[in-house]
Amino acid sequence: MTQLNRTARFAAGAGVAALLLAGCAAQPAAQSPESTSTGADAATDGPRIAVAYAGGVLVVDGETLEVIGDLPSEDFVRLNSAGDGRHAFVTTSEGFHLLDMREPELTDLVVEAAAAGHVVRHGGKTVLYDDATSDTTIFDTAELADIDGALPEAQVIEGVEAHHGVSVLLEDSTFVTTVGDASGRTGIRAVDADGTELAASAECPGVHGEGTAQDEAVVFGCENGALVFHDGEITKLTSPDEYGRIGNAYVSEGSPLVVMDYKDDPDAEGYLLTQIALVDTAAKTLEKVELPEGVSYTFRGVTRIESGDAAMIGSDGKLHVIDPATGEITASYDAIEPWAGPSEWQQPHPAIAADGDIVYVTDAANRSIVAIDAATGAQIAEAELPQTPNEITLVG
Repeated sequence: MTQLNRTARFAAGAGVAALLLAGCAAQPAAQSPESTSTGADAATDGPRIAVAYAGGVLVVDGETLEVIGDLPSEDFVRLNSAGDGRHAFVTTSEGFHLLDMREPELTDLVVEAAAAGHVVRHGGKTVLYDDATSDTTIFDTAELADIDGALPEAQVIEGVEAHHGVSVLLEDSTFVTTVGDASGRTGIRAVDADGTELAASAECPGVHGEGTAQDEAVVFGCENGALVFHDGEITKLTSPDEYGRIGNAYVSEGSPLVVMDYKDDPDAEGYLLTQIALVDTAAKTLEKVELPEGVSYTFRGVTRIESGDAAMIGSDGKLHVIDPATGEITASYDAIEPWAGPSEWQQPHPAIAADGDIVYVTDAANRSIVAIDAATGAQIAEAELPQTPNEITLVG
């Protein structure tokens, strides 16, 4: 398999070790819907959905929900859009494996990583993070769209201490990355293009996930709140509870408002959540909101739609539309059958992705997928799947 040509490296800088404190176990992060299409056929073919299952990946047409590809892989893989309207990265034991969703095919192109982790898309860059080394690999997203048998050249920013983390590169070349080591994760650090430190914070135990909101305000979740990096400064937003864990950020880059998951009981069993956190990156505020009785969700069940609202697939089987300013559920639509939460996060359970206001929801128990217009509640399409769906991602 083709390996990455590492053409540029620079260290994240010294002094990070001073930030290393304690942390906790990680959960996967979610990203805002990716709507940028730079590939030539991305604009004409419409959306495509990748659906992971035990042993492979299905590629599904976003209009008809017809399965157009069934590609063997490993028993458990993660999926992330590459951001170019054509490709996705499938995280496997070998690294970040490039999936062409237009052909469709699982290509021979792999960005090798001992522990492939988060993928971030922002500002025309696609950023890959290796948990085993904390190295960050950065591509020009547009160059991924028209690859011809080889990955484009990439910048590699070497990590300092390996940990489960995430990085983002802003449009002015500011590099923001998490800080931690094998014993835990503690905060974030921002450096300029020369590696000079701009800001750092160790006030984020268990730091996890990343989301970039309006005006390039970057938010990270903590076990006791969130950190916001904006205009060269880091602001700590404290949870209203002594333990108020935030692990994932659901952002819209046209809005300063961020919806985040929230858990206030460290001893709670299972992965169903009944609260959300609302972060205003402009006002620098954090608010906890209790969902109505009977409404719960997991980290795979929230996304942002074209209107800027959040969409959530609840364990009651309904698609809920949420105002990110207030946390109010403004509409609820029948989507799938009610479902029970997983006992382990890797287990198949409903997942969600959006293209504009069209929301795709998988039903693991019934091996199916449905497309719903979140603006009207109209069901666009529904189809059975040949495998039990787990994670999904969307391009187009």
